[in-house]
Amino acid sequence: MNNRRKFIKQVLATSAGVYASQYAFANIIIPQTKSKLGVALVGLGYYSTDLLAPALQLTQHCELKGIVTGTPEKAEQWKKKYNLADKNIYNYQNFESLANNPDIDIIYVVLPPSMHAEYTIRAARIGKHVWCEKPMAITVVECQQMIDACKQNKVKLSIGYRMHHEPNTQQIIKYRKDLTYGKVLKADAAAGYFDGRTNHWKQIKKMGGGATYDMGVYPINAIRYSTGLEPIAVTARQSTERPHIYTEVDETMVFDLEFPGGVTAHGETSLGKNINNLLVTSEKGWYKLSPFQSYSGINGVTSDGKKLNATIPNQQAKQMDDDALAIKQGAAMLVPGEEGLKDIRVVEAIYKSVAEKKKVTI
Repeated sequence: MNNRRKFIKQVLATSAGVYASQYAFANIIIPQTKSKLGVALVGLGYYSTDLLAPALQLTQHCELKGIVTGTPEKAEQWKKKYNLADKNIYNYQNFESLANNPDIDIIYVVLPPSMHAEYTIRAARIGKHVWCEKPMAITVVECQQMIDACKQNKVKLSIGYRMHHEPNTQQIIKYRKDLTYGKVLKADAAAGYFDGRTNHWKQIKKMGGGATYDMGVYPINAIRYSTGLEPIAVTARQSTERPHIYTEVDETMVFDLEFPGGVTAHGETSLGKNINNLLVTSEKGWYKLSPFQSYSGINGVTSDGKKLNATIPNQQAKQMDDDALAIKQGAAMLVPGEEGLKDIRVVEAIYKSVAEKKKVTI
């Protein structure tokens, strides 16, 4: 077991009530006149290492200035690779001392979902803006605590739904808003991949593992932005092809959503198979994206032959630049905490439907 995994397990054993406590730090006034806001990545796993840190070398409105890690070896590697100052390298024990560092304006929480609420709230209480990876948290209660903490401390909160910043996704949202193909009648969305790992936090319930938390928020969110509606009921079914690995959490989840006005949706998510598509059926036609979520190459077509294949250099860079610019301008975040909370409300209802083996009202 590596050091990071040991650290995460230790934190989980002791952190249940940590973020509910009050910190004595005064709010820091974040300067908004910087050309680039400083970002500190919290958690240096795959997403930070392979995607966010490289993307931060391409951004115009923010830059990588610091890290928080429980692994000294990683700290040294990142220090050398990205020329980070010693004073901008933190661990989980001295996290609160970030309050006194003007180089860091934004804390990006890239930890397992069970730790999102704690570190978002701690970041807010030391006066830093927060970007938090999806899924926002484990429960709706935690999501609301995160939102409240950021509001109380007058800092911005954004959830890492990068597809909202992606041009083809924005186009299908525009189709819905403009009624280009008439009223939306139905949406079908599926997102998943085959995960061959057998000893990862995604297979551990208390850490926020399972297909629905990890990948399920993609189809849930896509269905919501495609219809522009909030679901009122769900019926869900859970399954696994590898019960010896997925002993605690779902490997595959299928769910049917009902919306006001008779609109329906079908969703699927999995850690056992590759699925990646979104189809929106409207009164006067349809449009689809396949893949609808990937790090590049979003592609689609409409029933009347329009191509949906706009490209951008880097999705993560676009997401972070959009969010940094909103902070600099004092504007609303494109994907605020409330958006993440709405998805977790659906996730909770999906699991309740599985447990009770019936349709659940949301």
